[in-house]
Amino acid sequence: MASGLRKGLTSYGDAGFSLFLRKAFIKAAGYSGDALDRPIVGITDTASDFNPCHGNAPQLIEAVRRGVMLAGGLPMNFPTISIGESFANPTSMYLRNLMAMDTEEMLRAQPMDAAVLLGGCDKTLPAAIMGAASAGIPAIVIPVGPMVVGHHRGEVLGACTDCRRLWGQHRAGRIDAAEIEVISGRLAPSVGTCMVMGTASTMACLIEAMGLSLPNSAAIPAPHAERFRCGEATGKAAVAMALRQGPRPAQLITEASLRNAMVVLQAIGGSTNGIVHLAAIAGRVGLPFDLEAFDAIGREVPVLVDLKPSGDHYMEHLHHAGGVPRLLRELAPFLDLDAPTVTGGTLRDYADAAEEVPGQTVIRPRSAPLKPMGGTAVLRGNLAPGGAVIKHAAASPALLQHTGRAVVFESIEDMTSRVDDPDLDVTADDVLVLLNAGPKGAPGMPEAGYLPIPKKLAQAGVKDMVRISDARMSGTAFGTIVLHVTPESAVGGPLGLVRDGDRIRLDVEARRIELLVDEAELERRRAEPRPARPAPKRGYAKLFHDTVLQADQGCDFDFLTGTEE
Repeated sequence: MASGLRKGLTSYGDAGFSLFLRKAFIKAAGYSGDALDRPIVGITDTASDFNPCHGNAPQLIEAVRRGVMLAGGLPMNFPTISIGESFANPTSMYLRNLMAMDTEEMLRAQPMDAAVLLGGCDKTLPAAIMGAASAGIPAIVIPVGPMVVGHHRGEVLGACTDCRRLWGQHRAGRIDAAEIEVISGRLAPSVGTCMVMGTASTMACLIEAMGLSLPNSAAIPAPHAERFRCGEATGKAAVAMALRQGPRPAQLITEASLRNAMVVLQAIGGSTNGIVHLAAIAGRVGLPFDLEAFDAIGREVPVLVDLKPSGDHYMEHLHHAGGVPRLLRELAPFLDLDAPTVTGGTLRDYADAAEEVPGQTVIRPRSAPLKPMGGTAVLRGNLAPGGAVIKHAAASPALLQHTGRAVVFESIEDMTSRVDDPDLDVTADDVLVLLNAGPKGAPGMPEAGYLPIPKKLAQAGVKDMVRISDARMSGTAFGTIVLHVTPESAVGGPLGLVRDGDRIRLDVEARRIELLVDEAELERRRAEPRPARPAPKRGYAKLFHDTVLQADQGCDFDFLTGTEE
């Protein structure tokens, strides 16, 4: 098998000339013949001025390069798409598959024996893994790491759970414009991803639990020297993978590792986005993601990690408490510790090397969990025949069994224009319903599921309501929020049949979400003419609209699932 510069030669019709020309041009960059004879490790460079979460990427890449060279390899970093959650329109999820395609094709097109996948916010890590899984090249992940915490008026703050809480107080009139401006400079005090258990932190933990990154790589804060030492170690590990020609992602993304990821996702009270991303990653290697199995795991596995938004602490506290390896040791009865990892060993090695930190309370023992059941439940019913999810660990217990009157918004634009109207007919007992915010309908399934509390209710002290949509929600958010309703309303899902005044019943214990309207009336509504929705006619927008799958299948493109083998 060809390796190094001999891999994937440019097609000139003469292999010898192709290699000669390649060497001539790379030598123009100052490389010696000795360097060019070494194993090549590609490093995805996801730095961007529009992505402050990846602000440490240049330093981290330099650390990875150092590790590659110390191990006798040749590092070659190359750019891929960078997605920053708060800078991507209409939503970063819309661009995840584009980044996955970019990563896959660059891994295929350029000569490398292994790859280091660098990312963090927010869809970059799953996108990179999806691309690497399809490309079939040995790959190891290095997250950029979480921010350190901020402070304001003696209170510890973290983006973006506290962003939402404090913005809610501002909307309610309890924080004025001057103070909210000060707070905006203190919520995110360093580079790195959100320091709560949002999607970036969730994916970093799941990736480590799947053996796709080195132990302790998930939680080290982005600015810490240890993060860069982890980068160096990752570079060394990548050379070892190049020399032994594996493992490839498909050898690590297995039924066992996916189940391990489900266990950890429940135990950390992780982001519901993790479900969509795991489903997409699984689909790339031809494996299904079983929502029922995930829900069953949640009934057995308690929440053990005390982090916002489900608990009180932040990612740097998880790191100082022993990180993912310490959590794996606590979860050992639920895990397959014989699952392989990028190191060539097994997940048991990660758990066995866990640090014991006396007196830490961030990682709870199984005998004293933060929550008795896992963080997320899967709901079924006539409103969500393909499933829906709720992060009940971050919800209001009093609302987990609730029946209320629907207040319907036809689109995100409709919600934005009417939710704060003082004449809106809404009470705290009602159920806010958002339509046409799914993969095709929005497009891109944005994080609009966290419908704001109508201002007149927020000003009256209402902090939570039942909210339902086919959208997603940031993992940083708190609330009694039903998400990922499948099929989405834009493709004819029953969510689109909900009308103002309908009664909706939520019963999380029974795992049910029901529209309390008789079937005859629903059939009448189905027969009503629906306004035609204009479809995009060109470019990526058309590709997305025509091929994106539903949430239960990971919102990947239908032609990218499975393997070519």
